[in-house]
Amino acid sequence: MSISLQRFQQIAASIALAFGSVAGAHAATITISCGSVGQDFEFCKKTTEDWAKKTGNTVKLFTPPQSTTDILALFRQMFAAQSSDLDVINVDVVWPGMIKDHLIDLKPYSKGAEKEHFPSIVANNTADGRLIAMPWFTDAGLLYYRKDLLEKHGEKAPTTWEELAATARKIQDAERKAGNADMQGFVFQAKAYEGLTCDAVEWLWSYGGGNIVDDKGQITVNNPKAAKALSTAASWIGTIAPTGVLNYGEEDARGVFQSGNAVFMRNWPYAWSLGNGKDSKITGKIGVSALPKGGAEGKNAATLGGWQLAVSKYSKHPAEAASLVMYMTSPEVQKERAIKGSYNPTIGALYKDKAVLDANPFFGSLYEVFTSAVPRQATATGLKYPEVSAAFWNATHDVLSGQASAEDSLKKLEGKLKQVKRNAW
Repeated sequence: MSISLQRFQQIAASIALAFGSVAGAHAATITISCGSVGQDFEFCKKTTEDWAKKTGNTVKLFTPPQSTTDILALFRQMFAAQSSDLDVINVDVVWPGMIKDHLIDLKPYSKGAEKEHFPSIVANNTADGRLIAMPWFTDAGLLYYRKDLLEKHGEKAPTTWEELAATARKIQDAERKAGNADMQGFVFQAKAYEGLTCDAVEWLWSYGGGNIVDDKGQITVNNPKAAKALSTAASWIGTIAPTGVLNYGEEDARGVFQSGNAVFMRNWPYAWSLGNGKDSKITGKIGVSALPKGGAEGKNAATLGGWQLAVSKYSKHPAEAASLVMYMTSPEVQKERAIKGSYNPTIGALYKDKAVLDANPFFGSLYEVFTSAVPRQATATGLKYPEVSAAFWNATHDVLSGQASAEDSLKKLEGKLKQVKRNAW
């Protein structure tokens, strides 16, 4: 998707929210890009308002597109123009290596605060010895299910994808027969975008099919176990998942599940607090578990997600922008976001906090899921990761939509990736 800088400025001007008062001539106006999924924007608004009151600065909020693919395209165009329109940007966990040259080093401002965060994420956010982003929250894919429906139909939370398919079909058919024609067995992210890469990496890994490339950058995706994984996922379309899932992102899947019309859902932790909100039809009826294994010999797999906050190199107020980043990633703010929004902290100590665990019981039981999540291979593929991921999600989408067999699609994908790689990533 191509977004002109002029158009970006128009969008930013139309949706930005300014608040706080300028305490003096030296106060700065900081513009921050906040997320648009779930409660991201509202939490961002409150947190930045608090910081503005404490510091006397002014903050403007910019809401980017929902698709991470579109967000990255937008940021890259801004960086190319050396635009100062955004001071603080939200950075996906796979982006640091791609945009490192456009971000400032936060170490002069962090005062060692990064030592409180998960070392693996700090390492991910460090390039050439520079701390280019602070961890904001981490993510891992989870399986959500209707506790009440499983109990009603005498079923348990599935441990394999095969069990999920059987249970989903049984309950879906029974509920439809009972009058709920809209009931679906399973909803997930199957639109051709980065979210499908996340889902498909989980499928491949769970069946022992590895990743798109290995840690050394070797292309490994074309193998029988990977084909088995994609074929299995394709069998869900039109049986336990609606054909419309081929256009679902995170919020689309959540909308169906939260309306009471799905037995199972794959999504990120943020969906927990929303699903149990006052306006939800399924409050108190939701269970959460690790994603299923790929058969009895498979293993649980959750793709590593999460977001960071960074300061643009082209900001006119880097010190103030860095101050905002450090505030928003602090233990106090991460705790509040965890309790009220189910955003996974990047600070290990918060996983032992009673208030956090009371609000999110699965944070404790699924702690290993979050700390051992499977990364997408952005490090191994470097600046070419967007091409690699796009080729992968398009190949996967072809299989899910019935346009190609898993075997043919993976063979074609291997050839495409060799072209992208050429001599080296």
